[in-house]
Amino acid sequence: MIESLLVANRGEIARRIIRTAKRLGIRAIAVHSEADADLPFVTEADEAVCVGPANPAQSYRNVEAILAAAKSTGAQAIHPGYGFLSENADFARTVESSGLIWVGPGADAITAMGDKINARNLMAAAGVPVAPGTTDPAADLAAAVAAATEIGYPVMVKAAAGGGGMGMAVANDEDQLATEYDKVRAFAERMFGDGSVLIERYFPRVRHVEVQILGLADGRVVALGERECSVQRRNQKLVEESPSPAVSPELRERFLAAAVRAGEAVGYRNAGTVECLLVPRERDFEGEGSRSEEFFFLEMNTRLQVEHPVTELVYGVDLVEEQLRVAAGLAPTFDPDALAPRGHAIELRINAEDPKRFLPGPGAIRTWVEPTGEGVRVDSGYVEGNTVTPFYDSLMAKLIVSGADRAEAIERARTAVAQFQLVGPKNNLPFFAELLENEEFLTGDYDTGIVSRMR
Repeated sequence: MIESLLVANRGEIARRIIRTAKRLGIRAIAVHSEADADLPFVTEADEAVCVGPANPAQSYRNVEAILAAAKSTGAQAIHPGYGFLSENADFARTVESSGLIWVGPGADAITAMGDKINARNLMAAAGVPVAPGTTDPAADLAAAVAAATEIGYPVMVKAAAGGGGMGMAVANDEDQLATEYDKVRAFAERMFGDGSVLIERYFPRVRHVEVQILGLADGRVVALGERECSVQRRNQKLVEESPSPAVSPELRERFLAAAVRAGEAVGYRNAGTVECLLVPRERDFEGEGSRSEEFFFLEMNTRLQVEHPVTELVYGVDLVEEQLRVAAGLAPTFDPDALAPRGHAIELRINAEDPKRFLPGPGAIRTWVEPTGEGVRVDSGYVEGNTVTPFYDSLMAKLIVSGADRAEAIERARTAVAQFQLVGPKNNLPFFAELLENEEFLTGDYDTGIVSRMR
């Protein structure tokens, strides 16, 4: 097993990786910005190194500073968490060329799946369903219009190099496409350094369902069930649950098989997620049915997901431990041929944002009391007395609950939300209290428009 691990991230995910590393007897090393010096992940690590000021480009995305920290502390491996450098193929290559172990998929897999158009084409060739869309970037507006005309409106205009729900817009006609195409291309150039744009069919009513995969050290790819991620604001997730209430056993079998094919197509190793759109059949729009049956590949996230805890609770695995074992060339702790879900789990992302418009609301934490009880887990990045700064993502903690079935998980979630005491920054706990009484959510018959309908 790896003996020393540098965690190239911050907040709750750094703290969560450090927890598993220390349980396994691995020396855990944190890197942090000047703004994060007092956060729990820094104090809980065996060693910590400041890598720069608050600006992520000068700290958490500062490759030279992170590699220097790894060298000075004698780190054997680097875990990137999610975000920041986690899906940076050049960083992965640099880590490995420096003689360190990269805890993640190979750089070639990251590159292959990092471009949405290339990923779509690879998946189609592997027999994974993809939504109608362009096989090459729409080089200009004329090409985008031609593609949209062939696909049929409405269409989704997407940054080919985007991710995390960013760089996406819907166009219902040619005039709107002209506006959104220029906006998305400019945003993509500014945020991702790549202005390539793809055009896909947009489905007004859709669910967002993903499959957790793990590429093992022996070359096999296994799927650890699916997660429902349709509770979103601005195309970014707020709630995840596993199993999905929309997926039948027959559909689950097809889902998981397609995800495994996706991983095999790029020789995938380590943890990753195959994200899909689950679309009702046309007759469902006319009220003749309620079951979603068709799914399309959306993208592959070549890293550990924010929502990985719901899979851990349902499948009884520690995905960070499995990541470390794969990176070390070791067999998994579980039997790949005997994977089976048990119970139900739900994750609520506790963000420093107002619960109505979901706008960021950082500030000092005056009160922080986490809920406890059977089936309750909190992965947090802060404690009382810390300050949520405006420099990073607004995620403060993840409240994860589990139960024997979905009804029990929901009931435990209600109790846990009521018990969570958080004073200081604005937070979205009131939204979750509302969601957990919402009829659409309670029945499980919801889609990505649920938050818009609530607001």
